Amino acid sequence: MEIVYLSFILFLFVLAIVDLNVGVSNDAVNFLNSAIGAKVARFRTVLIIASIGVFVGATMSNGMMDIARHGIFQPQMFSFNDLLCIFLAVMVTDVVLLDVFNTLGMPTSTTVSMVFELLGGTFILALLKIASDETGALGFAELMNTDKALSVILGIFLSVAVAFVFGVVVQWISRLIFTFNYKKNLKWMAGVFGGIATTAIVYFALLKGLKGSTMMTPELVTWTNEHTWEFIGWCFLGSTLLMQLLHILGVNVFKIIIFMGTFALAMAFAGNDLVNFVGVPLAAYSAYQDFTANGAGNADTYLMGTLNESAKTPFIFLLLSGVIMVYSLATSKKAKNVIKTSVDLSRQDEGEEMFGSSRVARSIVRGSNGLGEFYSKYMPVKIQKWIDARFNKEEVMLENGAAFDLVRASVNLVLAGLLIALGTSLKLPLSTTYVTFIVAMGTSLADRAWTRESAVFRITGVLNVIGGWFLTAGIAFSVCALVTVAMYYGGVVVMALFVFAAIFILIKSNFIAKSKEEIDSQDLIFRNIMASKDTAENWLLLRKHVCITQQNMLDFIWKTYEEVVDGFVNEDLKALRRSTKRIEAEKSHRKKLRQRELVGMRRIDKQLSLEKNTWFHLASNSGEQMYYCLKRMIEPCKEHVDNHFNPLSAECVEELLPVKKKIVDYIMRSEQIVEDHDYSKIDALLAEEEQYKSELSALRKTQEDRMQMDQSQGLKVSLVYLNLLQETQELLSGLRHYLRAYRHFQQ
Repeated sequence: MEIVYLSFILFLFVLAIVDLNVGVSNDAVNFLNSAIGAKVARFRTVLIIASIGVFVGATMSNGMMDIARHGIFQPQMFSFNDLLCIFLAVMVTDVVLLDVFNTLGMPTSTTVSMVFELLGGTFILALLKIASDETGALGFAELMNTDKALSVILGIFLSVAVAFVFGVVVQWISRLIFTFNYKKNLKWMAGVFGGIATTAIVYFALLKGLKGSTMMTPELVTWTNEHTWEFIGWCFLGSTLLMQLLHILGVNVFKIIIFMGTFALAMAFAGNDLVNFVGVPLAAYSAYQDFTANGAGNADTYLMGTLNESAKTPFIFLLLSGVIMVYSLATSKKAKNVIKTSVDLSRQDEGEEMFGSSRVARSIVRGSNGLGEFYSKYMPVKIQKWIDARFNKEEVMLENGAAFDLVRASVNLVLAGLLIALGTSLKLPLSTTYVTFIVAMGTSLADRAWTRESAVFRITGVLNVIGGWFLTAGIAFSVCALVTVAMYYGGVVVMALFVFAAIFILIKSNFIAKSKEEIDSQDLIFRNIMASKDTAENWLLLRKHVCITQQNMLDFIWKTYEEVVDGFVNEDLKALRRSTKRIEAEKSHRKKLRQRELVGMRRIDKQLSLEKNTWFHLASNSGEQMYYCLKRMIEPCKEHVDNHFNPLSAECVEELLPVKKKIVDYIMRSEQIVEDHDYSKIDALLAEEEQYKSELSALRKTQEDRMQMDQSQGLKVSLVYLNLLQETQELLSGLRHYLRAYRHFQQ
């Protein structure tokens, strides 16, 4: 059996490598979103700085490894087999759960996932042990560190509220001082702000990033604790003078602050969150070593009291972990997906909103507007005007394609670092993901980035992310508990099945991610529009973007129309249901594309925008009408077929199918004109439309006559058929308006 157990330990290390990959992909948002959102440097430069921080933090990590050994459970009360079930269940659940969140682009906490997975696995086995204990002496207090677990949970979720409040207040004060045109107020403030920020980052890096690391000897820790304030004072004085000198020499102080903050957060993340990825496999490895040396082959009875000793992680494991984390950070596509969510929700200007609106978000916006109006009534007018002048958005200074400016990026990094350091000094466990994300949301709110046009979407997005955090905890706890029970009763066979199932799911997920990435590559045009300030170039890009989306729209319309008619004629309920879902999904997608293109219209020449605006909206509205025609067409057809009413007569089918073929061909030729930009053919195409509408009118007249003359004609099927013909005519009318407007827009 020792060989079997050794294979499971090896599998745990394989899963740890995968966990490092997916964990870094998720937690990259912690230290990259500010630098990337502010476009402080090229992505490669930011990545290099963060990678150095990650590698340094990983190789110095050791002090947090004990949480996986005895932070949640009492190891002396569990056998080797018990803990192996828990460790395997934790790793299997963790890699799959984090990969799902990364694929969805939702930042979550690796700390929360690991803690709640350990809690779930330990809780269910503790419950089984208590139930089977004949003496009645066993309780949760003897089997679990309940106080420690509760403090971890409360500290993590309390940090959300604290981070948001501090983010709003600090950014609001910073913006009052610097305004959006921050460069004109830097003459004497650059040194002071740089000194405060540098001191905070150094304090954070020493207290949070290096405390508990392998290089911090007891003597060094004691000296740091005794001379903290003296060190802070000298650091502030020296950094203030240095930053002021650099500003005089023309160096951008904010960029230096952002680089230092990115490095410090990356180092702290790797140094303290490494336990979330490799702590469990290393604990399992220590347990295996103890069991093989002293367990005498009885895994069900040998208790693991040795895990109460502090972890002594070999340096080679830390080094390899650092290499894997850096590689994952540099190559992960899902990391960019998670960062995009955080950056888009805190973006200063308008753009494509990732989330829709929700009732809760609408209520919050309505209440906030009412509260703002209440304060406006009692605030002196002069003070209100002065504050509004400090928040003048016409003075916003953004780098090309940046989501927010350097002031907010600096505040994000410095404040997140200080809050994490404060929590550490108070011995409160914090989630770096929660703190950094919520600080970014608070600063964006204080910067008035959430306007009345976007607030409801941004709040919905924040609520979705926060809801995902609570969902992480619940899923991690319950799923790990179920997997632990299955392994406990199923033995090595079930353990092996779960390990292989996790690997299969991850492989499949990565293939899905690749195909999704290919689809998202079409967004490149819009990203280029957002990044460019050249109005002429933006007009060319916008025309290309509109051409692609309109071409896709016409392609969807003729395919769906054909599927609806064939589904009704052939009584194919599955096809009609499929078309219904596709129409709803396409309408939602079209809404996002139109919003993008509206943003693009604002980035072209104003005179050109005024000229093209009417035609753009007319073409878009005509496209919307065609979607509504399809929807009004399909609903009666689906209901009729679903109820198994009489089918369409052979006579009607024989009349309808040739006309359907002509109309499908007509829409396909319209699509080809859009693709080829050959607008000279539009007039000839429009002339044909009257012919098809006449044929449809003739079919309607013929069917109405049949209904009067032949009582055997089914009333229900006749009404659906007439509706189909009527909506087809409306579809052609919408296409006519669309082609005219689209020609004027593109020419």
